Amino acid sequence: MAEEAKWYVVHTYSGYENAVKNTIEKTIVSRSLEDTIYEISIPMETVNEYTDNGIKTYERKLFPGYVLIKMVMSDEAWHIIKNVRGVTGFITSGSDKPVPLTETELITLGLHKKEIVLDFKVGSVVRIVDGPFINNEAKVLSIDLDNEELEVSIELIRGMPATKRLALDQVEAI
Repeated sequence: MAEEAKWYVVHTYSGYENAVKNTIEKTIVSRSLEDTIYEISIPMETVNEYTDNGIKTYERKLFPGYVLIKMVMSDEAWHIIKNVRGVTGFITSGSDKPVPLTETELITLGLHKKEIVLDFKVGSVVRIVDGPFINNEAKVLSIDLDNEELEVSIELIRGMPATKRLALDQVEAI
C-alpha cells in the first residue's frame, strides 16, 4: 500500500496547522490507519532576522494555512481528514476529488529527492559535453549533489590548470 501513497495538500484555518497535524496523528493511532496515512508535514523555513541586538533565527511556516499529507486516498481517509477541526478541505482541480502533488512539486517542496546516479567519482576524469569547455577533459575535484554541481580542474593554456564549477549534466564519464 505504501507504493500507492501520494502527497496531498490540505487547506486549514491559518494558525491551525499544528493542531490539525496533531489531531490527524492521534487519529491514525486510535483508528489503526498506519497503512493508509503515512506522513504529515508542515513545510518550514529558517529565517535570519537582523536586528540591533544581533541575528535572530527562527522557523516559520512556508505555506501558512496548509498541511501536506502522504496517504492512500480512500473514501474513509478523505472523510476522516475532511472532518478534522480546522480543516477546510483538500486542494482540488475544480472537482471535489483531491489531486496529489506532482513529482516536480514534491522535489520543489523538498518532500521527495530525485535519485542521482553518477558513473564517476572524485578523482575521475570526465569529458565536458556542454558549455565553453566542450570536448575538454577535466578531473573531478568535488561533487555537490544537493546543487547538482561539481568542481573540476581543467588544463587550459600550456597545461595551466583552472578550477571550474559545472552542472552534473555538463559532463560524462570517460
